Amino acid sequence: MKTRSLVAALIFALAAIGPIHAAVSPAALQCNGLANPIGVDSPSPTLSWQLTSDQPTARGVKQSAYHILVASTPELLAQDQGDLWDSGKINSDSSLDIAYAGKPLATLANAFWKVQVWDKNQNASSWSATQHWTMGLLAASDWHAKWIGRDDPLPTTNVPSPARWLRKEFTADKPLRRAVVSFSGLGSSELYVNGAKVGDAVLSPALSEYEKRVYYVTYDITGMLKPGANALGAILGNGRFNSPRVTGRNGLNEFGWPKLILQLHLEYADGTTAEIISDESWKFTDTGPIRANNEYDGEEYDAQKEMSGWATTGFDDSKWTAASLASAPGGVLCAQNIAPIRITGVIKPIAVKEISPGVFIYDMGQNMVGWCKLSVTGSAGATVSMRFAERLHDDGTLSVENLRTAKVTDRYTLKGTGLETWEPRFTYHGFRYVEVTGFPGTPTLDTIEGHVVNDDLASNGSFESSNPLLNKIYQSVVWGVRGNYRSMPTDCPQRDERQGWLGDRAEESLGEMFIFDNHLLYKKWLQDIMDAQKDNGSVPAVAPHFWNVYNDDVTWPSALLIIADSLREQYGDEATIVRDYPAMTKWIDHMSTFIADDIMPKDKYGDWCMPPENPKIIHSTDPARLTAGPLLGTTYFYYDLGLMSKYAAIAHYPDDAQKYDALAAKMKSGLNQKYLNTTAGQYDNGTQTSSVLPLAFGMVPDDQHSRIVGSLVNSITKIYNNHIGTGLVGAQWLNRTLTDNGRIDLAYTMATNTDFPSWGYMMNHGATTIWELWNGDTADVQMNSGNHVMLVGDLVIWMYQDLAGIRSDPAQPGFKNILMKPMPVGDLTSIKASHESPYGRIESDWHTDGKTFSWHVTVPPNSSATVFVPASSADSVTEGGHPIASSPDIKFLRDEPGRAVYQLDSGSYDFQSTLN
Repeated sequence: MKTRSLVAALIFALAAIGPIHAAVSPAALQCNGLANPIGVDSPSPTLSWQLTSDQPTARGVKQSAYHILVASTPELLAQDQGDLWDSGKINSDSSLDIAYAGKPLATLANAFWKVQVWDKNQNASSWSATQHWTMGLLAASDWHAKWIGRDDPLPTTNVPSPARWLRKEFTADKPLRRAVVSFSGLGSSELYVNGAKVGDAVLSPALSEYEKRVYYVTYDITGMLKPGANALGAILGNGRFNSPRVTGRNGLNEFGWPKLILQLHLEYADGTTAEIISDESWKFTDTGPIRANNEYDGEEYDAQKEMSGWATTGFDDSKWTAASLASAPGGVLCAQNIAPIRITGVIKPIAVKEISPGVFIYDMGQNMVGWCKLSVTGSAGATVSMRFAERLHDDGTLSVENLRTAKVTDRYTLKGTGLETWEPRFTYHGFRYVEVTGFPGTPTLDTIEGHVVNDDLASNGSFESSNPLLNKIYQSVVWGVRGNYRSMPTDCPQRDERQGWLGDRAEESLGEMFIFDNHLLYKKWLQDIMDAQKDNGSVPAVAPHFWNVYNDDVTWPSALLIIADSLREQYGDEATIVRDYPAMTKWIDHMSTFIADDIMPKDKYGDWCMPPENPKIIHSTDPARLTAGPLLGTTYFYYDLGLMSKYAAIAHYPDDAQKYDALAAKMKSGLNQKYLNTTAGQYDNGTQTSSVLPLAFGMVPDDQHSRIVGSLVNSITKIYNNHIGTGLVGAQWLNRTLTDNGRIDLAYTMATNTDFPSWGYMMNHGATTIWELWNGDTADVQMNSGNHVMLVGDLVIWMYQDLAGIRSDPAQPGFKNILMKPMPVGDLTSIKASHESPYGRIESDWHTDGKTFSWHVTVPPNSSATVFVPASSADSVTEGGHPIASSPDIKFLRDEPGRAVYQLDSGSYDFQSTLN
């Protein structure tokens, strides 16, 4: 992965206080645009920065004030003139999401900015280096381009659909000052200028609810144009807009033939402007080399049909036809302000074997997502096929049964001109193994290389422990999460599904936020969910709703509320809550109509994919293992109401908060009246999930709390022999609930088990990503994905928050204050973890021999931390080899059993303590 994505941050340098890292994001206005230095379509972008110190070991680096300047030209900014906005000195320690409050920003305007800050002693920094952003097209009336493509009905039979090629020549008849192009090519597209591809994004633009919202991208292409004649060229793939499946569409919604809208803004040196737009003057063909493409079945490329120079001037397009005007998809055009999908890594195969004459199987060594680049020499007309799978049969052949109807095959037909290299554009695969057939000669390990493809998000976390199995599980989670980012979080990347299932990513999203900077991606996905919401308030189980799955259950749609809370906790983002509050209220009101006798009966999927009693089956049929649907619905809806009460306060609706609190109280009473068995000391039939959810959500009466904890422990230790017994719902709360109730030892035991059912079992059976099923090596192949993240549950959250002790303070979210409480457990002797918070790098690095505890802590500038040092007493704690009392940077707060609690300002600290 790249260390920092295009949209995540822009780097500045400061003296005095130290370098400042700054970013621009838009407010939650106008199409709910997110962030991109090019094409910001919110009229009120927000500005953020990070502080560091000249001295890496300096402590107490804190901002007391800031001053922002925004100018229309870099020259004005260099003279400290903010003709667009001069904030003046603002006495505040805020450094995140400062809303632009200057003059109105015009369409395609450049804005150059810098910031100066003051420390706690009122010492001023120098100004940051100049950075800038470019506005997008701010109103529908700014678009003068026309959609071009086809409007005739899609075929009802399954026929291959080639890529569409479009071109336009134009003249830049005067010296250029700037050229900015905005375009959307649906389903996926690439743009070329004078023969060169614009940018390095793939599978662009982002997926969306096309009838509600269409994303466009913007590039500055000034350097790609030349005086005089120029050429634009676009290639349109089918993407999810049109899904010309080979073996049936599998219920996929389709929206029409691929189409393009493009607007090129030219600014000449003399101050005049011109526009080049998509219209009937463009030329079109579908006879190019991409003969078939879709995201499930693969891509077919015939190099003999290549059109040399098709995107350059002077190309003979006399056999091309005039482009046709097409209707708009229906959705409002909005800037794509999430990180683009890119090739984020390259993997070389570790082995190749010929399993039968002409059939070669490659092992990439890692279950990955993307495609392969092929290198081949041969005769014209020869076709090489690459087919992909996650597993092999015992005889070494590909196991493709779990892919259902997806054909996952790329084909390349040679032109016969020496060494040829090729990789697809408009498909992707989830795979570890590649079958190569039709290769002229004998392929080698250099014949193919894997290109890892996903949203190019910055890595913002690291975790390493003294337990190699735990480390392997963590890395498998990282690969699985990474591979399931496709401008939305998907359930799987390999079979004929690849959908944004809400339940898979609800609370689990919080763990992902420790690993990747996915703030903008999840903010965008919440917009997808709202765009897919029905007028009556119903929220789908899949968003965008490429499948029509509206069940009106609770656990899956709750992601709309739960993910917003994760964004607040990890990023301090309350603007998303305010933006989404009307949709949340609409859903709550709709679902409230189903409540009967203070119970929410609506549930569709149960505790999905809990370990079954038979290793050959997918779903348990044993009533003792199944958690009642109304119990799931009632506990989750109670939790949702608590979130809504908090959100009502944030959004300034105090009457709503009272309403939600009252309803929640009734549902808590309803749950306990119907399902709490005080005689047996358990809820309903005593499944692990039936105990976990009431405990996690605070629904258990005080006098029954220890008994419900005992019921959970009994299920784990006695019924499941120290193993997990939940599906994806219970797993999202299990480890933390055990830890919060004094049984982190059980959480650790389950996290490090190696027999069925466990994550370790997956690792010991060849997994390099997390499976869809606990019994993913033995169950029915029709639902047996080798790359799902839903069963990760809260494992990663637990690793960071409890094992490493890195947690955002709910009272000061976004890591403004950090709660650092590491939990040594079992045979663990060390944890080394870090997280790049909005304020900078947090580090927790501890090791213990069972008698002493050593802990290195880093708190980023402009934040603070409450640290809970494991210790027999506060008297045994030292920092940097000195008694705590001698350090003015450390404030003692209190003693707790087995802990000494301190408050820290920013800086690096080294604690040592005696444990017994």
